[in-house]
Amino acid sequence: MTDEPKRAPSVGFISLGCPKALTDSELILTQLSAEGYQTSKTFQGADLVIVNTCGFIDDAVKESLDTIGEALAENGRVIVTGCLGAKSGDGGGNLVRELHPAVLAVTGPHATQEVMDAVHANLPKPHDPFIDLIPPAGIKLTPRHYAYLKISEGCNHRCTFCIIPSMRGDLVSRPIGDVLKEAKALFEGGVKELLVISQDTSAYGVDIKYRTGFWDGKPVRTRMLDLVAALGDIAEPYGAWVRLHYVYPYPSVDEVIPLMAQGRVLPYLDVPLQHSHPDVLRRMKRPASGEKNLERIARWREMCPELVIRSTFIAGFPGETEEEFEHLLDFVRVAGIDRAGCFAYSPVDGAAANELPGMLPEAEREARRSRFMEVAEAVSAERLRRRVGATMQVLVDSAPGLGRKGGVGRSYADAPEIDGVVRLLPPEKISKTMKVGEFTKARIVAAEGHDLVALPI
Repeated sequence: MTDEPKRAPSVGFISLGCPKALTDSELILTQLSAEGYQTSKTFQGADLVIVNTCGFIDDAVKESLDTIGEALAENGRVIVTGCLGAKSGDGGGNLVRELHPAVLAVTGPHATQEVMDAVHANLPKPHDPFIDLIPPAGIKLTPRHYAYLKISEGCNHRCTFCIIPSMRGDLVSRPIGDVLKEAKALFEGGVKELLVISQDTSAYGVDIKYRTGFWDGKPVRTRMLDLVAALGDIAEPYGAWVRLHYVYPYPSVDEVIPLMAQGRVLPYLDVPLQHSHPDVLRRMKRPASGEKNLERIARWREMCPELVIRSTFIAGFPGETEEEFEHLLDFVRVAGIDRAGCFAYSPVDGAAANELPGMLPEAEREARRSRFMEVAEAVSAERLRRRVGATMQVLVDSAPGLGRKGGVGRSYADAPEIDGVVRLLPPEKISKTMKVGEFTKARIVAAEGHDLVALPI
């Protein structure tokens, strides 16, 4: 009588927060799987649970702490990682340990080895892992056809509303050869859209003085322009998209726009502007010159008329006058920001802006956020209406029954989960089918809210 095979140890995994945290989660999950651990998204039945947390704003902190509490209640054995793990509590110690002393271990963000050390200490790794079963691109938490590519960690800026540098540290750029190797593996694994992320994509390579690295036997400088050009070259044989996020409006970005006009990367920029008025930007200690952003955007659009710009803004920043707020509304109208998100200013523990004079009442901050979104949505709707009648390439995200009854996709103007979608009508041709992760041509027939409606052709 043979012994039954021993069950592989199981790790429950919950990932909260932004795409940068998601890529940290993917690294940890890949390592867990490589070592033979089973992973799941549930607490029950797991031998221990890892919670990757977010600690940027108060709502995210509450969600992370609640999730840790839930994992402790339902499982009891919890390892905490991510941005919240780096925060201090009122008592001067670690915030997570102060509020949840029963956790097994706490680490900060981008700490794959520290997390694995904690797992090994509390759940010994199984014998003889089947490393060959791990896909070359690692474990992904996004759908198969798109993926995030993190090019750096941390940030050199000290914006007064932000505590990210205190949690994730100063800028550390990944070696360009490693970044391009990962990109190639993702495309080979079926990825059709690569979303480049960091805290400050424009600053890639600043920390290592744009050191020359190597890819495919050729020298490549560690800077944004060279990276984007190389990604465009790698993506081309696969017919894949490259989308840029968190691009600060430095003059150096001007060099990237021609690559967009040539079709080598998507004509899409996610630019975190936060405000338009020079005095507010100075109080925020934002990098780049706010006075020149309007003319810079106009120049970008001259070079690449198809350019789509998405951005985020803060309404009701301490000391913001009605005149400064109106300046922001005018900026959004004149700049024609295609997609805009807005936060009412929220004090974050540890942020320097909390000490600035002129804190507005919460009701006024929320009212200004609502006024901003009314203007931003009107601008966005007008720009979407211009698409009606155009034929666009659409990446299919959902297509039940091979899309014979329609589906959902995105154009180059739509990043996943943060922008709108293209709602695809049932094709007129019976022979026309659609598959998730593939491109289809579609004629835009209507614009509704944040979305477009299109007929596959």
